[in-house]
Amino acid sequence: MATLTSVNVGMPRNVDWNQRTVYTGAWKHPVTGPRMVRRLNVDGDGQGDLGGHGGENRAVLVYQLDSYRHWGEVLDRDDLVPGLLGENFTVDGLPDDEVCIGDRYRIGQAVLEVTQPRVTCYRAGMRIGEPRMAALLVSHGRPGFYCRVINEGEVEAGQDIVKISSGPEQVSVAEIDALLYLPGHPRDALQRALRIPALSAGWRASLQSLAEQTGSAAGSAGNVGLTAAASSPPPAWTGFRPLRVSAVHEESRHVRSVSLTDPEGAPLSEWLPGQSITLRLFPEPNGAPLIRNYSLSNRPGSTDYRISVKREPHGLASGHIHGHVHPGDLLDVAAPRGTFFLTDAPAPLILLSAGVGATPVLSMLHWLAATRSQRPLWWLHGARNGEEHPFAEESRDLLNQLPGSRSHIFYSRPAPADRSGIDFTEQGRLSREAIGRLDLPRDAHAYLCGPSAFMNELSSGLVSHGLDPAHVHSELFGAAAALTPGIAATSIPPHPPMGPPGPGPVVQFARSGLSVPWGPPSATLLEFAETCDVPTRWSCRTGVCHNCETALLSGTVRYDPEPLERPAEGNILICCSQPCETVVIDL
Repeated sequence: MATLTSVNVGMPRNVDWNQRTVYTGAWKHPVTGPRMVRRLNVDGDGQGDLGGHGGENRAVLVYQLDSYRHWGEVLDRDDLVPGLLGENFTVDGLPDDEVCIGDRYRIGQAVLEVTQPRVTCYRAGMRIGEPRMAALLVSHGRPGFYCRVINEGEVEAGQDIVKISSGPEQVSVAEIDALLYLPGHPRDALQRALRIPALSAGWRASLQSLAEQTGSAAGSAGNVGLTAAASSPPPAWTGFRPLRVSAVHEESRHVRSVSLTDPEGAPLSEWLPGQSITLRLFPEPNGAPLIRNYSLSNRPGSTDYRISVKREPHGLASGHIHGHVHPGDLLDVAAPRGTFFLTDAPAPLILLSAGVGATPVLSMLHWLAATRSQRPLWWLHGARNGEEHPFAEESRDLLNQLPGSRSHIFYSRPAPADRSGIDFTEQGRLSREAIGRLDLPRDAHAYLCGPSAFMNELSSGLVSHGLDPAHVHSELFGAAAALTPGIAATSIPPHPPMGPPGPGPVVQFARSGLSVPWGPPSATLLEFAETCDVPTRWSCRTGVCHNCETALLSGTVRYDPEPLERPAEGNILICCSQPCETVVIDL
């Protein structure tokens, strides 16, 4: 019979790590005597990062003595003690390849149910002093597991662990861990796992995404269960290629459209409505290039790529496009890509935009009109006035082709010539309050693009209105918000590393507008980005979780260590890669 050999607790604390401070509850220590196990915690225990740890489904973390013995041999260590890997219960027995999701156990007065494997987080290796630990836990099939508390009660080291029921489908902790993190993802195994009621919501969503991955993309297009970055189809070509400017057109006082075609007249690769292309511009002949992403604003399948660019007061790229790009010019273009695109779900649609943010949703509108979509559609747009309302006539013509569509145009400062009821619907801003007045369908999928504050306000407004947060999609062209678990994010503008320039190839961070040569002491592109204060997203730092998966616009990289599963084609994992040549990264 399995035995509870140690109860370990610890409250969150600040820990020095790699010249940073991590707030973590990973430092657990054995305690004597009985301890109360409650719905969210063992008494005296806490978690520092509730986004990745803790909560009802992750109330108690269990790890095995046999796995400690295994790591002692693998790592040639004799100092591995209970609590070192952050577990609450150290047990003799209950191996990960035998314990199944949904199994229930009684320990003392408490009853616990197994909900999921341990989360692959860099903090698993902090106290043990092994940076690779997150990957080793998965690759060796020894992650440990979380439980929810069915019945609260006291437990104490030395008590027997009594199995009182088995989970349906008999999917072991090790099996379900490999199902998400390792290559393969067999569909029948995914369906078995999804039939387990006890499976935590986070793992259920990840496995559901993998199960819905269709056709030939399954198994070859990256891991959509771990990151949305893998959902974009592979780019049609690598790096940049020259396209010819076939036309320019003024859409409004500040917005200019540029149409691009193949110089030889060959058909352009298709794109999904909402996706974008990347331009490499050279305002100064001998200066560093500027890299910018622009949504495609015309109908997918057209003979040209059309981008529409707002001239910003101090924008180097937009000023160059407005002032110096003419028909016949050649521009360097990276293939269409992006995870912001219209899906073919039958649900009603809400397309929201402000100003030039209309570009990706306009492409969606083109697609809906071209395919004679029957989906109920709401078109919501905000502008200052008619002079600053790009695509006004174009969007009206498209909406007229969709009989079931509804349009609401908001002008914050209408000009005297703007006609209420014709040019615009309401005076004022397209705001959270305005959404509340429109009686929008709560089962809709919404797509938003505009300034960051606009998208934040309206996204939260739609969720408050009743939309599923998973059905609210937004497009962001600047740097994404950082994800640095347990570490306070900084707001320092990106900058070159301190000290002399590195000897390696140039690394260009496209969204951050930074181009610097690679060099030590950084061992990975993630570490290099951090030395430059480029916003990054990560969790495991060793090629497991894919939070750091990023589009590689140009160049090649090598991996060390090799990730457990490769990213989607056209993407890289920055946490374990180094540049082989000049690279352009979508950060």
